[in-house]
This record gives sequence, C-alpha cells and structure tokens, in this order.
Amino acid sequence: MAIQYEPGHTTRLEPKLVTALREGYSLAQLGRDAVAGFVVGVVALPLAIAFGIASGVKPEQGLYTAIIGGFLISALGGSRVQIGGPTGAFIVLVYEIVQQHGYAGLALATVMAGAMLILMGVARLGSVIQFIPYPVTVGFTSGIALLIAVSQGRDFLGLRMEAVPVEFVEKLAAYAEHVASWNPWAFAVALGSLATVQLWPRITHRIPGPLVALVAATALVQLAGIPVETIGSRFGAVPRGLPSPQIPIFDWETARALSTPAMAIALLAAIESLLSAVVADGMLGTRHRPNMELVAQGVANLASPIFGGIPATGAIARTATNVRSGGRTPIAGLVHAATLLLIVLFFADWAEWIPIPALAGILLVVAWNMSEWRHFVHLFRMPRSDVLVLLATFSLTVLVDITVALEVGIVLAALLFMRRMASLSQAGYVTRMLSEDEDRDDPLAIARRTVPAGVEVFEVQGALFFGAATKFRESIQQVETPPRVLVVRLRHVLAIDASGLRELELLCDESARHGTAVVLSGVHAQPLVALERSGLLEKLGEANVCGDIDLALARADVLLGAGV
Repeated sequence: MAIQYEPGHTTRLEPKLVTALREGYSLAQLGRDAVAGFVVGVVALPLAIAFGIASGVKPEQGLYTAIIGGFLISALGGSRVQIGGPTGAFIVLVYEIVQQHGYAGLALATVMAGAMLILMGVARLGSVIQFIPYPVTVGFTSGIALLIAVSQGRDFLGLRMEAVPVEFVEKLAAYAEHVASWNPWAFAVALGSLATVQLWPRITHRIPGPLVALVAATALVQLAGIPVETIGSRFGAVPRGLPSPQIPIFDWETARALSTPAMAIALLAAIESLLSAVVADGMLGTRHRPNMELVAQGVANLASPIFGGIPATGAIARTATNVRSGGRTPIAGLVHAATLLLIVLFFADWAEWIPIPALAGILLVVAWNMSEWRHFVHLFRMPRSDVLVLLATFSLTVLVDITVALEVGIVLAALLFMRRMASLSQAGYVTRMLSEDEDRDDPLAIARRTVPAGVEVFEVQGALFFGAATKFRESIQQVETPPRVLVVRLRHVLAIDASGLRELELLCDESARHGTAVVLSGVHAQPLVALERSGLLEKLGEANVCGDIDLALARADVLLGAGV
C-alpha cells in the first residue's frame, strides 16, 4: 500500500483511519497490519501491567488503559501508526494523584484532562506544542526516568515495606532504612529480567525481550518455588474481561483541587503523543495531523477511566515497534487493542503468577531508554542559558513536581530567549554613532548618501518588542539637540509589538513638542499593519512612511523646505 503525502492537510480534523480506508485498503496490507498489531499487543502486555503497578493502581487497570485508550487513539488519531496506552511518562504523576486523592480523584483528573485535550485540538493548538523548548523536554523526560528508576527500588530489591513515600528524598531515606530487609531472590529475579530484556535483541527481534523476560521469570519462580512476591500475592486474581462502565463522580470542590494535575496530564499527553507521531513520521516519511491527534487523545482519556483505566497517550517505543513490524495504517493499532482484549478475556488468570521483581527489572530498562542521557550530556555543550533551563527542569521534576518543572522550564526558557533576542537588537544614530560600524559595501548605507543639515538618521536592527524597548528609548535620547527631521530606519525590523509601538508613539509625541518631524523608512509588512491598526500611521501621516532611505531623505528635504 503506497502512503500518499498530503501537503496542506495536516490541520484537517479527520482521522487517518478514514484517510487510509479512502485511499484503498488491500488484503495484503491487512495481513501486514494484523501481524504488526499482534506483535505490538504482545510487547504491550508486560508494559501495561508494569505501568499499572508502578502508577499505584491494580495491574489490570494498565491493561484496560491499553485496550480502551489504544483502540480509540488508533481509530480517531491523526497518525497512521500511533500506538496508544499507558506510558512511563505518567507513572510519577499518576502515583502522586492516587496517593493524595485515590483512584476516584485520578479518574476525575483524567476526564478533565481529556476534555482539555479535545479543546486544544479543536482550537488548532496542535502545532503550538512544537514551541516547547528542547532542553525543557529533555529535562523533564530525564527527570521522570530517574523517578521511575528510583520508584522500583522496593520491588527490585524485595524490600519489606508497607508503602513507598511519594517524594524523591523521602523515598531514598525509606530505602536506606529498610535495606537490611532485602530479598536476594527478588534481586536475582529482577536482575535476570533486566539482563534478558537488554540482551535478548542480540539473539532475535522477532520475539519481544520484555515478553521473554516475563515468561521466563514466571516459569522459573513457579517451577522452582522461589520466594518472591507475585501479582497474585499482592493484588489477588486478575479479573477476566473489561469492567462495567462507570462514570467518574464529579463535584466542583474536587475538580478545583485537581485542576493543576489535570492540566499536567493533558500537557504530558499532548507532548508525548505528538513526539511519538513525529518519530513515526520520520520513520515513514508521512505527515501526521496534530490537531486530530489531540482530539483522539482527549477522547481516549475521557473513556479510559470509565472502564477503570488510567491516563493514556502515544507510546514512542510501541509505535516504533509497530512501524518496524510492518504496520502502516491505524488498523494495526486496532489489532493491538484486540490482542490485549483477547488476552484479558482468556488468559487473565495466568497474570497472578507474574513475579513483581521481574516487572521492576523491565521498568528499569524502560527508565534507562527513556532517560535520553546522551542528549542530556550533549546539551552541556550548548549555550549556558539552555544548560540552565535543562538543569532547572530536571531538578524541579525530581525534587518538586512535574507540573512546576514544566511551568518554570517553559517560562525560564522564554525569558532567556527574550533576553537573547533583546541583546541582538541594536539601535543608534547612523549619522553619528553607528556610521563607523556601517557596512560600506551596503548599497543602502548612509555613508553613500548626503544627509541634509538638520536631519538625523536613527536605525533599529532586530525585533522592536518589549524586550528591546528600553534599549530603543535609551539610544534615541542620546542626542542633546533635537534635529529638525528624524528619519527612523526600520529595514531590519521584521516584527513589532505593542511595546515597540508605544515607544514609537512616545517618540512622535516628544518630537512634536520639540518641533521635530518623524519619518519612517523601510517599514516591513508586519510593522506596517501594526502601525495602521494602532492608529499610529494616521498620526505620523502616510507621506512620512517611506519605502527606502532615498525616499525618506527626499521626504526630509520636502519637510525642511516647508519650514519644519
């Protein structure tokens, strides 16, 4: 099946499943999608169980999420090959919500996040996610990976602890307090599972390493009678089938308390799903529809808690597995969900034999792969402002809260970017202060022209926005005697905001009091539209807004001749 590139259609709110079926769907592609979906379903089985347990809920709730969320994300999504379900990015956040508000609070927060995601998609905000700075993404992703790894300390070592604290430092202190109770059998099973997942791909990629580790560990523990905790001993039997749908209880007081966690869930789901879709596009040469993807994520998170699930989003590793296995349409994602449903219907009883330490070993590999440590280290070669954003986001994720980390990281990156842009902006009198710095080879240089007596030429370079407004004001006040005509060159100003317009307006008012006429030169499209909308163009007079410096100097001659 040939995948068609669709230029100009990435903003359309149409599921890629509809597009793929409209293009024509062959039996051969159905076979490839079915195989890919089955493989991904098998890969997702141990991960969904592990993510559920690590998130502080029952193991079957991770499976419900992969089934319901995975089905809806594939059926309604804007990516051809996206695989949805529970992911490692949510573990820390979900665990905190469950500890503070119980599963009922998590269900409500997930529904609220789903509604936010739908609104984001309908409002065409899918492309806005790309403006989250790279150091922020790496910082919170690496922080989450560290938190996931540390959260598995009890199960990896088999520590005898009733509960694991939520906070990072308290968690480490609790491990240190109970380290004498470690179970060497649990440690051996966990270490063996970790090694199996890491080394198995060297043997074959046809059978997923996590599944091999899970089956081998389960068989070994059951046949040898190894004394380690299992899903059955901790959670009891895993029920067959899906639970009856139940609408989460809503009340305003709880909703207000959960508004920030819900926003964090929505933002994480948006970032993870769109990153996954971008990765898939890179592998296939396709283009996803980000707004439709957000709507699908929203619907999935509305439905998941109704069936006892947790937050769902696009899973990068499982999506990549889908592509490598031959999946090319959303049918593969539907088969993935159906595979997990059949496992829950017919083989759920077997899940209670799975050893908890084996899942801890698998999750440590997930955390390692998620950590992006190479990118983390590489960012230290970048500008210091990027390193600051990286470390701030990482530290806040680990020590404070994911939501705070994202908020501070984005705001800090924005402030540093504005500072950088302001530092690149220059303003000064070309006829006096910048004449020596002018490029003499520039055909529009003032040095190549005769500036009439009584005329000063002031040039601005870079965006004239609030970050550079102070520099503009200070530079223009450096002339002691006001000229009769002031020419302001804006040929290098591609953008202007309200602060820049205000500075120009103040300049016009101040110049009028001193009897100075103001002429603008080389105004680009965006600044010109802004001048017109603000009324400043009318105040200046259209004749005083010129296309280039020659016209501006000619206008200055006219004004001088008119006795300005």
